[in-house]
Amino acid sequence: MFLITSCQKDTKTVSDSAKNNKSKRSIQAKKYSELGDSFNRDNEVDSAFYYYNKSKELFVSDGNSPYIAYNLLGMAHIQQTYGDYYSSEETLMEALPYIKNDFQYQMAAYNLFGIAAKEVKNYEDAVRYYTTILKTTYDSVDKVTAFNNIATVYIKEKEYRKAIAILRPILKSTILDTLLNRRARIIDNLGYAYYKDNQILEGLSLMNEGLEIRTKIKDSYGSIESYLHLADFYKNRDYQKSKENALLAYKVATKHQSIDERLEALEFLMSYNLEKGVNSYATLFINLNDSIKTVRSKAKNQFAKIKYDSRKTTLENIKYKGQRVETLLQLETQKSHKYLLVFGSLLLLGTIGYLINYYRNKNRQERLEASYNTETRISKQLHDELANDVFHAMTFAETQDLQNPVKKETLLDSLDKIYVRTRNFSRENSNIETGESFDQNLKQMLSSYKSRSTEVIIKNGNPIDWPKVKTEKKIALQRVLQELMVNMKKHSQASFVIIGFDCDQKNLKIDYSDNGVGFSEKLVLKNGLQNAENRIQAVNGILTFDSQINKGFKAKISLPK
Repeated sequence: MFLITSCQKDTKTVSDSAKNNKSKRSIQAKKYSELGDSFNRDNEVDSAFYYYNKSKELFVSDGNSPYIAYNLLGMAHIQQTYGDYYSSEETLMEALPYIKNDFQYQMAAYNLFGIAAKEVKNYEDAVRYYTTILKTTYDSVDKVTAFNNIATVYIKEKEYRKAIAILRPILKSTILDTLLNRRARIIDNLGYAYYKDNQILEGLSLMNEGLEIRTKIKDSYGSIESYLHLADFYKNRDYQKSKENALLAYKVATKHQSIDERLEALEFLMSYNLEKGVNSYATLFINLNDSIKTVRSKAKNQFAKIKYDSRKTTLENIKYKGQRVETLLQLETQKSHKYLLVFGSLLLLGTIGYLINYYRNKNRQERLEASYNTETRISKQLHDELANDVFHAMTFAETQDLQNPVKKETLLDSLDKIYVRTRNFSRENSNIETGESFDQNLKQMLSSYKSRSTEVIIKNGNPIDWPKVKTEKKIALQRVLQELMVNMKKHSQASFVIIGFDCDQKNLKIDYSDNGVGFSEKLVLKNGLQNAENRIQAVNGILTFDSQINKGFKAKISLPK
């Protein structure tokens, strides 16, 4: 009672202090976010990223979701600017729990997801992200932008007729009558698609029309793309015109400090430098390319360091607060009488002995219950998912005229569904191949849970030497990951799942996270994840869960090599 009272006294003091400081933290966090915006406008992106991150950390402690999402989206955009698309996806995943109820932030996030997927040549995912925007937004201008982005992806895939089918109806509508810059973009992209589809005259006419509109409205930045398209068009037709357009693209891109477009223009110009000796454009291309690689690499490292330093500072603050509470408890304890210490020691020893015995018996009982629950689950699944379907199929076959093609097709569909259920059930409960194919089979199993509504992303860190991992650990790991994926499919309503594999000198590390509804500790136990924890403990590993309602679910697995 003495120790509990001391803890409560100190906790009350800290709580009162936190309430008094919350308002100050919120004001400071807003100032940091505004500083991030200011540095971002001035193109000082490292400082912008730093202050967005500081603002985000302060708002997280106050639970201010809109500001957290705003800062994370700003950080993700900066990472994309410097070509760090994988880190940008991680930042966007971190933002998702905070933007579920904010339409504008959802649109921005899906657009950034689409850009990242397109830049790493994951075109199928890029189209899916942009299509999600189409299904969500009711704004006609937003829809036009999404359609144009999808068409751009199709052009990258050389699916020119698909791009034409999307852009041509937009051009015929009245949506773009007052939005000349967007109209010019649609016309130029449509013309480029026509040209690539060997509809030469139509393509050239539209590309020239797009450039004419951009020149008229003084859309200098947009004209870069027009010049590059025309340089490509004339590449094998008119050497001088192609070179002129490439030079114009390079000049305007240099004015706007648009590195990627400058490099693209130089690629054309390198082939036109026919003078003897050194190819000056090639030298310029190499120097510029090396320079931007160095700058982007430094920026990526700087962004990673900012995040690392921030997390380190947070951990040190937590450690300092813990030490302060511990010191206060020690001072209060020293005021008590010596006989209380003796009594407390005896009570502590008795309690430790009791707890050791209690948890030893509890763990044994939980393992038995886990085995029983597994058997019960298998039995129930056989009855609910297979026996009933087979019975209905048999009844249908006995009572219907199978000479009728429609009836016959219905029966075949039912049998096919039964086969798929049986195959999935067999896969979940079959023996695990732990030989050379283990890594491939494990990742195929995880990818099998991908669907139209759920994206599964597998990330690889340091390579894992799977042949050196013991068989029982491989089996435990695959069964636990399977439990997590089944739990996600049945309960979490997640649209994104990320599973990361990494290792250091001593341990294998597997990180699982999704953006589902999350759940409390009681619900974790109900969903069978207690069985997963027992499996990992049985091979001397550690499984930890981190979940809050409506804020996703995370699990970390650490296995000794």
